Amino acid sequence: MTVFDYVGALKTSEPLLDVLAKPSTLEDLKTSTFHYPPHLKPSVIQAGLKSAKYFQGKFHASRENYLEATVSVEGLDKSVLIQGHVSLNRAVNEDIVAIEIFPEDKWSAPSNLVLEEEPDVDAASGEASEENEENEKSRQLKDDMEKKMQQKVAKKDKQPTGKVVGIIKRNWRTYCGVLRPKTSKTSTRYVFVPADRKIPLVRVETQQGDLLQGKRIVVAIDEWPRSSKLPIGHYVKRLGEVGDKNAENEVLLLEHDVQHDKFSDAVLACLPTMPWILTDEEVKKRTDFRHLAICSVDPPGCTDIDDALHYRVLPNGNIEVGVHIADVTHFVRPGNAMDQEAASRGTTVYLVDQRIDMLPGLLSGNLCSLRGGEERLAMSSVWEMTQTAEILNVTFSKSVIRSRAALTYGEAQMRIDDASLTDEVTVGLRGLNRLAKILRARRKLNGALFLASPEVRFNIDSETHDPIDVQTKELKETNFMVEEFMLLANISVAEKIHKEFPEYALLRRHPAPPLSSYDPVLKAAQSKHLDLTAKDGKSLSDSLEKAYIPGQPYFNTMLRILTTRCMMQAVYFCSGTVEYHDYQHYGLATPIYTHFTSPIRRYADVMVHRFLAAAISKDVTYPELLDRKVMDKVCQNINYRHRMAQYAGRASVSLHTQLFFRNRKVDEEAYVLFVRKNALQVLIPKYGLEGTIMLSAKNDKTDIGFKFDQEVRAVSFRTVISRAQGTLFLPYQLI
Repeated sequence: MTVFDYVGALKTSEPLLDVLAKPSTLEDLKTSTFHYPPHLKPSVIQAGLKSAKYFQGKFHASRENYLEATVSVEGLDKSVLIQGHVSLNRAVNEDIVAIEIFPEDKWSAPSNLVLEEEPDVDAASGEASEENEENEKSRQLKDDMEKKMQQKVAKKDKQPTGKVVGIIKRNWRTYCGVLRPKTSKTSTRYVFVPADRKIPLVRVETQQGDLLQGKRIVVAIDEWPRSSKLPIGHYVKRLGEVGDKNAENEVLLLEHDVQHDKFSDAVLACLPTMPWILTDEEVKKRTDFRHLAICSVDPPGCTDIDDALHYRVLPNGNIEVGVHIADVTHFVRPGNAMDQEAASRGTTVYLVDQRIDMLPGLLSGNLCSLRGGEERLAMSSVWEMTQTAEILNVTFSKSVIRSRAALTYGEAQMRIDDASLTDEVTVGLRGLNRLAKILRARRKLNGALFLASPEVRFNIDSETHDPIDVQTKELKETNFMVEEFMLLANISVAEKIHKEFPEYALLRRHPAPPLSSYDPVLKAAQSKHLDLTAKDGKSLSDSLEKAYIPGQPYFNTMLRILTTRCMMQAVYFCSGTVEYHDYQHYGLATPIYTHFTSPIRRYADVMVHRFLAAAISKDVTYPELLDRKVMDKVCQNINYRHRMAQYAGRASVSLHTQLFFRNRKVDEEAYVLFVRKNALQVLIPKYGLEGTIMLSAKNDKTDIGFKFDQEVRAVSFRTVISRAQGTLFLPYQLI
């Protein structure tokens, strides 16, 4: 007897049966129609990989077109394009797959269609239903879409194209989403629509379908046989009502694998007892900077203050600048429960309405936070430099500080601009700001890229916690001032720890993207008769500086936004696993870099602090710190956690933007970022909001005058597009 049979025999079996995978039967297979080719056996795949007939890689489904994906193959310069449901062959996003690459004359290019998956009626039931008008329309539409994807492609635009021949490893997880209303009153089979558009629709059988309508639920995929057009899964649990903010927050945390449970008793047991007192014995071990005019500058509402700064003129006329970073490693010792939890979480996650800390609040918001007027332990990087910001020397130390003021960017800017203020903190801020401008200009000359991304901030109702206002973030000189000295500290520390630990240091690199990645931004510039060059970082930086159109100041910002999206992701790595010439940080135009300045919220910085403390003989090494395999695993995890935290933050902004506009209708100016064959991707600068505007309704085959130019990525038309959230008036041609 199987578990499924046993549970089915119970009197109250229905809810329990829902959360079990339903076993397939031989009878099902005998009567099935196959919709996909079979996957090759593992032995055949392995032989094919050895002979280079097949290739192994990670499957990346498209968010915009469910009939497209790419597979990244180690050793190939370009990803391999997969198009059409037969070639996709039941692979799911993040699976490790075996692929066969077609001959070059069959290579293609990504289509310019935006397509959302629409199931056949019989795909939901999983049964061979009679041919009916609705099914026939659905199938015809799918056939039409696949034909449209078979476009004529210029040779220069083609990329390696292939098909999935087997699955090497499934990387399925649980998925959040909603059930579609069932098509038959008597059926218990439903179509599940995942929140992540990279995941296919899933067929689910449940006795609780009526209760789950309009709810956010969690589903697991069990199998995807050839006989099923959709993967088959089962219901796991309910999260809450669709549109409820708590339920939607839970969705984005689960979808991005954010660890958000409360800290365990074992972790909390590692915290110091309160009240915590700075002892004379500890002060004697450190450099005492409490007499200096140190201050911090952060966003409004910041309570986890990692960094503070000081500036003073030395008797010889030179300048002393100090960056002081919270000494988290004094409290978080290697290998204890708190260290293990921080290593697992990897980073603090910032959502619009909450912060999910990497460390317990007693540390992140109190003992480690460099709050104004309170004595705190720090790791300090202090430079002597000339009046023109030429660095003469740098020293590192464990220190004690007392910040004179915890300022916001706005408050610091007001002090700098108010000529009547001459106190020590304000004079120091002016000096730091002057030096930062010199450092920034020097980085620009070296080829550093100054890009852009649409960022917004919300004003949240204190009682309902709903957004009541949204606006783009305004950057001040003080934002750039702090950034320059944090970058300088990170570079200086990277040089120090690499010198002392060349085989083990935790560093951060940013690879240069392949030239083909720049095609979208280069074409956008060419459409406006601007010459943009991307042969290296320096030429790209210089040409972006010149890419302005009179009367259209936002166009340059859009080019920088597009350029940001052409970039590779920066990653953490262990120095002994990469050749030195690959250490470079392309975006910052520096040969070596790390993260040192935010140990309260990034585990990478905790590790860097440990390397630095050992390098200056203020702490000892331990076996795991000097083990390349262990360090490589640490880097892999924090790269993953950092990436997921970024995505979760963006998803939170998107959620709160939707909540803000739920009962509002406004007309706003929008700019076109990308042109597709059947859609426009637009950006509304005021709200930092991006969206896709379909040029025709689903299943609409009427000709309303849209003409797509594949070569210049333009769409021409004679009409106006209206949407419920406002009216967007479009010019004759958009690039």
